[in-house]
Amino acid sequence: MSEQGSVQSAPVAQAGQPAKCGDPVRIRAAFVNQGGKAGIDRVYDRAVSDRLTQLFDFYPGVYTKADILAVVIPEAQVLFSTWGMPVLTEEELAACLPRLEAVFYGAGSVQGFARPLLHRGVAVFSAWQANSVPVIEYTTAQIILANKGFFQSARLCSDKADARAAAQAYFGHFRGNYDTPVGLIGLGAIGAGVARRLRDYRLTVYAYDPYCSPEKAEALGVRLESLPFLFSRCLTVSNHVANIPATRGMLTYQLFSLMQPYATFINTGRGAQVVEADLVRALREEPGRTAVLDVTDPEPSPEGHPFYGMDNVILTPHIAGSAGAECYRMGAYMLEEAERYLAGATLRYQVTEKMLESMA
Repeated sequence: MSEQGSVQSAPVAQAGQPAKCGDPVRIRAAFVNQGGKAGIDRVYDRAVSDRLTQLFDFYPGVYTKADILAVVIPEAQVLFSTWGMPVLTEEELAACLPRLEAVFYGAGSVQGFARPLLHRGVAVFSAWQANSVPVIEYTTAQIILANKGFFQSARLCSDKADARAAAQAYFGHFRGNYDTPVGLIGLGAIGAGVARRLRDYRLTVYAYDPYCSPEKAEALGVRLESLPFLFSRCLTVSNHVANIPATRGMLTYQLFSLMQPYATFINTGRGAQVVEADLVRALREEPGRTAVLDVTDPEPSPEGHPFYGMDNVILTPHIAGSAGAECYRMGAYMLEEAERYLAGATLRYQVTEKMLESMA
């Protein structure tokens, strides 16, 4: 058992009924995580944890999959977790968590564990919008820098006069951020968020998203176009499509070869959408092109991968998403959702099985 006391039985309330501080009958809840207490503490800070324990009757400690299979929290109606959420089959859920009605996941993608829960009629809530905030901030910053030729200019610039001259010459090919065309691949939570942030700049934003309606695109201030249009016309193209089977390998040489000589490709989505050999080929054919890659497939790229040592590839170790104190935002979102759940108010972050077809 992971950092918990003995199991205590208590009367169980019906989910969805408001819980009042001091009520003797409250909904039974538990923190579950394969990383134990450290995993939970990464996302649920003290203030949020204290508030949750006022709202729910928590089993003490943090429980792993092994604990759950040992049937130590059989009366749990609500679970709170984050990265490291135990993956359970429908049979395991029925046997070990027969009363479970809701899971609040303080992180982004629920693809790895949600379906058995949904098949059992368990409500699943995710902090995917909270996790999108730092990615939106990061991507917006990268787009603005890319349009100024920042990445290769910074590499070229040094204390040598001729190198600084080369950096200045490279920078001269960029038009900056006035009426500059930018392409967004995918208008989900992150892509749409980037589009909204880019309203603060005088840019012309195009997007490719077969699921996006013209009305939504108009509201976001973007123009829907094809992938070839984005790669051939935009100075910067940023990938934000969901990591699902239909999108894997969708970005190929046929698209990368269309990039303008001084265009930049940014990937904060998933590396699996990129045929990396094709990207390498396009970057080698035109060294003025740049790739800013926060994700690769696999992560990190294996030793000897062409990305290493390429002057026009900027690699970062998957830093766009929530990190450090940013992770507490996800716990706070799940607290707010849990309060709405108890109050019977409109829920904001519930995930359905239909949503899994297109979301990350």
